Amino acid sequence: MTVTRFAPSPTGWIHIGNLRAALFNYAIARQQGGTFILRIDDTDPVRSREEYVEGIREDLTWLGLHWDREERQSARSAAYEAALRRLAEAGRAYECFETPVELDLKRKKQLSMGRPPVYDRAALRLSEEEKARLRAERPSHWRFRLDPGRIEWEDGILGPISIDAESVSDPVLRKEDGQWLYTFASSVDDAEMGVTDIVRGADHVTNTATQIQIIRALGAEPPRFAHHSLLTGPQGEGLSKRLGTLSLRDLRARGVEPMAVLSLMARLGSSDPVELRDSVEEIVAGFRLGSFGAAPTKFDAEDLWPLTRAAIARKGADAVDPVLAAAGVPEALRPAFWAALRENLSTMAEAADWWAILSRGGVGIAAEEDRAFVAEALSRLPDPPYGPETWAEWTGALREATGRKGRALFQPLRRLVTGRDAGPDMAALMPLLQVKPSLREAGL
Repeated sequence: MTVTRFAPSPTGWIHIGNLRAALFNYAIARQQGGTFILRIDDTDPVRSREEYVEGIREDLTWLGLHWDREERQSARSAAYEAALRRLAEAGRAYECFETPVELDLKRKKQLSMGRPPVYDRAALRLSEEEKARLRAERPSHWRFRLDPGRIEWEDGILGPISIDAESVSDPVLRKEDGQWLYTFASSVDDAEMGVTDIVRGADHVTNTATQIQIIRALGAEPPRFAHHSLLTGPQGEGLSKRLGTLSLRDLRARGVEPMAVLSLMARLGSSDPVELRDSVEEIVAGFRLGSFGAAPTKFDAEDLWPLTRAAIARKGADAVDPVLAAAGVPEALRPAFWAALRENLSTMAEAADWWAILSRGGVGIAAEEDRAFVAEALSRLPDPPYGPETWAEWTGALREATGRKGRALFQPLRRLVTGRDAGPDMAALMPLLQVKPSLREAGL
């Protein structure tokens, strides 16, 4: 059975870059009728926060990416301890005693000599007496001993990958303070949870090489790996400084629709065109991992807004009824209100703004040269209620009386009623108007 996972660290809010891994793994699991695991990578007790864990759940739920089960790495320390013992007994894990300062000096020396900064395995040359002495002086950390040779796999996006194990340092499994490192904890989890497919960012390629050896050393078969390209800004610039404003939490607060986010991210960087979908099921059905390329993928947050407007316009009245109710729109008026507004909203929050205009009035504005015309218009408009024919009758009478036509006739009236230069069809708005229009300013 296909098993995938999304393993975010709860050290911040999920951003648009994280979403690609979540969505790709989710789509693969659902296409195969498999299992999608939400695995919280909370092995860092200092930086991990429970509010971020809850934020991860909220963001995935908002998008409609529902997981089959949740795991917490902080609850699996015993499993990691057992796996470390097995590797140590097999000669694949070994204890090290260098301090961070000593390791940094080694790296600098190697770089100054033109050599790659690969750990020299000095700890393997220590005698048992030397190890005992060092244990009494300082805490130790543990590393995995990589086998020499090339580590190869067929990547689902990048194609054939081959990495020389001797060009990579033996990965640290557990730090001096007892913290489990991502490379190890993730490998143990993937092996024990039966994960079959993993999609993640291209910055994990080297991690994948070492994890393949760790998983095999644990007696399991490595998953199928695929590494998607990293996102850049619209001009090819890095997104690292902007990720705080590209969190899913922030996009949601700004009114971006979940289907706009999913529709864009399910196709961005692929050979398939971006098309707005109406459901997560449609997103999954149209997802093709093989359509994605290796080149950096340009992301522009502005592309989310046309998709958001289109997603809103597609919503039926039943789908938005709770929002309209919360905005105060009377139940009897909601179908007509939604029919008039649905193609004119940039975010659903704007529905409440429009109902405030229609129910309270007093938002009208007028240019100085239009004030006499607006006064005439107000004198010819009765008090509500208004009907479907009110706009045509009102503008027709004003055309006859003033000689105005076209934009000179209609634009001042739109601004008088709504206080805006653009918006829904006025004939559809007038029956929804609860008060007679008036200017925001005193005087008329």
